[in-house]
Amino acid sequence: MKNLRKLTLVLTFVFFGLVMGTESSEATLQPGDLQLLIDKAEPGDVIVLEPGVWEGGVLINKPLSLIGGGEAIIDGGGEGSVITVKSSAVTLNGLIIRNSGTRLDQENSGISSEFTPDIRIENNKFESVLFGVFLRHADRALISGNEIGGMDLFIARRGDGIRIWQSEDAVVENNYMHNGRDAVFWFTDRVTVRSNHVTDSRYGLHFMYSDEALVEGNLLENNSVGAFLMYSTDLTVLNNIFRNNKGPSGYGLGIKDVDGLLVQGNRFTENRSGFYADNSPSRVGVTHLIDGNVFAFNDIGVLLGSTVARNTFTGNAFLDNAKQAASDGTGGLGDNSWADDGVGNYWSDFAGFDANEDGVGDIAYQIDNLFFNLVERHPSLSFFNGTPAALFIDMASQAFPHLRADPILIDESPLIELPEFNPTPFPAPSSSRFALILFSTLFLILAALIMTNDRFKSKPLKTSQVI
Repeated sequence: MKNLRKLTLVLTFVFFGLVMGTESSEATLQPGDLQLLIDKAEPGDVIVLEPGVWEGGVLINKPLSLIGGGEAIIDGGGEGSVITVKSSAVTLNGLIIRNSGTRLDQENSGISSEFTPDIRIENNKFESVLFGVFLRHADRALISGNEIGGMDLFIARRGDGIRIWQSEDAVVENNYMHNGRDAVFWFTDRVTVRSNHVTDSRYGLHFMYSDEALVEGNLLENNSVGAFLMYSTDLTVLNNIFRNNKGPSGYGLGIKDVDGLLVQGNRFTENRSGFYADNSPSRVGVTHLIDGNVFAFNDIGVLLGSTVARNTFTGNAFLDNAKQAASDGTGGLGDNSWADDGVGNYWSDFAGFDANEDGVGDIAYQIDNLFFNLVERHPSLSFFNGTPAALFIDMASQAFPHLRADPILIDESPLIELPEFNPTPFPAPSSSRFALILFSTLFLILAALIMTNDRFKSKPLKTSQVI
């Protein structure tokens, strides 16, 4: 009888939708129609919505499934939250959820829920919503396969694409988030954030007081900051791409007051700073491992606070960063380890050799750039970065050892060969950088041709050369 009732309920909704949609594929139902269907449903029922526009501002206060098939639109009309959930075991799948209110103080959302364990939010599309998904006390939540688009607002006035508060064991995977503020996790332990694409936001991912998290296989690009992890312990960051995050701080991955961190197999490309650490680890005796990552084409590959210590960098590749590594204050980076068990890092500007062919340089790699040392003392000199003046200063320090600055970093075991990285190859430089390289190459070729032509013109032709 229960299954028969579910079938009857579904058929009723199908018929109702067909009747209302005979003249338009977006026929608007009368106020309260969707809410009426939800109110009449029994716990555990499956409600399948026909294509068309359904009025939002609805409350789900019993376990049920609301299925849209990708063509059912729930429109909030610009007021409040589009869907509010106050029950466990609710599934929202295949819906187009649009037009929430714009009140930040009221946290107007596409989906808002509280005290709702085992909620499933799958394969939905969010359009013009202030907050996308806002969960409180929603243990074991699943947010998967959604597209979450925010409002066209100044970034400080946007809501978060996803905000999860005090909800353990959440899984956030395979979502596309854009034009939001953050995807933020507060007091949410054991969250898994996997295979998401976050772009055109403030912080792609933002962790606050959230322990034992896994961040794996995400693409975080074109944000102010790719990911910022704060006041949390036991975090694992694996195989992500942090690309072109160039806001005022512009970190690919930033950490502050984090203890127990593994950063492995990631790609940091074309950020202001690939990796940034402040007071991490914060507890005595705790160490961090940054292993097997690529830092390429960033303004700064790795930027560490001047008091940061006990981070081990091994098996990483530093490729053509304007600064391979730097400190954000005075002092060096020597309280961190740049090799482990005889395995250091690959540095694209390493000029050493490997006479015994063991794959490790016979001399240490070190950063002792005099110009950067002067910039740390006098930040206004950064205006001359990349100019002939900066190049001359560094050439002078090499020619006159007494001018050489103290090294801020020493890698005793630099790698000679670029390590093999799996599974994701590092991206090529951006089109603008590529265009510059191409232009420079063509210019050099043209200059060589001109010089060659002038040389032939200046010499009389031999008889054998005359045709």
